[in-house]
Amino acid sequence: MARRAGSADLPLHSGRVPAWLGQRMTRLGAVIAEAIVIEYGRDEFLRRLAHPFWFQSFGAVMGMDWHSSGITTSVLGALKRGLAPLAGELGLHVCGGRGRHSRATPAELAAVGMRVGLDGDALARASRLVAKVDSAAVQDGFDLYLHGFIVSDDGRWVVIQQGMNGDRRQARRYHWLSEGIESFLDAPHAAIEGVNQGRIVNLADERAAASRDRQLALLRETGPDGIIRALEEIDPAAAPRARAPSPQAMLPHLVMPQHHDVRPENVVTRRLHGALAAAAEQGPTDFPDLLLVPGIGARTIRSLAMVAEVVHGAPCRFSDPARFSLAHGGKDRHPFPVPTHVYDRTIATMKAAVTAARLGQDEKLAAIRRLDQQARRLEATASGPSVEALIAEERRHSHAFGGRSIFGREPAPAAEEVA
Repeated sequence: MARRAGSADLPLHSGRVPAWLGQRMTRLGAVIAEAIVIEYGRDEFLRRLAHPFWFQSFGAVMGMDWHSSGITTSVLGALKRGLAPLAGELGLHVCGGRGRHSRATPAELAAVGMRVGLDGDALARASRLVAKVDSAAVQDGFDLYLHGFIVSDDGRWVVIQQGMNGDRRQARRYHWLSEGIESFLDAPHAAIEGVNQGRIVNLADERAAASRDRQLALLRETGPDGIIRALEEIDPAAAPRARAPSPQAMLPHLVMPQHHDVRPENVVTRRLHGALAAAAEQGPTDFPDLLLVPGIGARTIRSLAMVAEVVHGAPCRFSDPARFSLAHGGKDRHPFPVPTHVYDRTIATMKAAVTAARLGQDEKLAAIRRLDQQARRLEATASGPSVEALIAEERRHSHAFGGRSIFGREPAPAAEEVA
């Protein structure tokens, strides 16, 4: 049985990530990946990427639209740019992407294979098979337009691909993990689950083996014209054969709402209050230098607490990806404009911690770990502002934090607002 962490349904959005955000996403995404590899190893980073809830939270903490289809493209693009210079150190290679970049995946995998001694042809075949399973063998109404293949030096890999349904204005993301795959055609998915939108054709189920064999035999015996005649004889009103429940049905599936604004019901408040309390209590002890920066020190530690959870949190803690958008906002001003001063300080702090850890000095990385541990300890008892109040406060201080969105820089507040 293959291991697949799940899939996600997302509102289908268009648009581009502005350069000022894309560059920051590249740096933050790379340093978070470095921290996870240092703390838990490459295999764990691949497992995180294959988890749809973690992946969505990862994109949200980087300032991308917290609920939209664009998170997939932007996160994969950021990782491809950010991890390329680190490929020799981390042993991780990001191939593919959207549109024409997805079609270049086999050639990119062949090049990786030549550099690190892997069978590039086998990797390219795996890439094609994964794409075919989710586009042809599983016909759920979504046409693939994005295919990302992340492979490690030891040949383990994860695939993240996404399809769209234009009529429904919806995208569906699929996650694959090489760990545990025995067959691409006999139940390679740990689950295919989502909002019920009618019956789907799934020839990648082990129960479809006889059907696949018979289809090939029918093609050999009758040719295409014979298949068409056979189809014409089928009674479309025939009652479908009852199916036994699939063991795949237990896999979690992420469904993101259509609304752009972050609402209280999108956030687990006790976890949010735990992060805020940890930033207030642990921050002055472990990050005193940040508190010397006027106006942004305490705010940066709050973001670091959420980044720390992305690095260290267990899978069950990512059921509310919207919460992580409260670290660095969103490019479309939801939940608030991206606080670029805070964002840059977060990157600098994480980078300093990772660099020191690579030199054998793990005190700074340990401080970030303690921040996450403290947040979990405090969330059962901590109290704090409501989600609405926190967002309103952030918007009031947006100009001081370097607030920026696709609409431009946030203006300074009017004199009466300051008073």
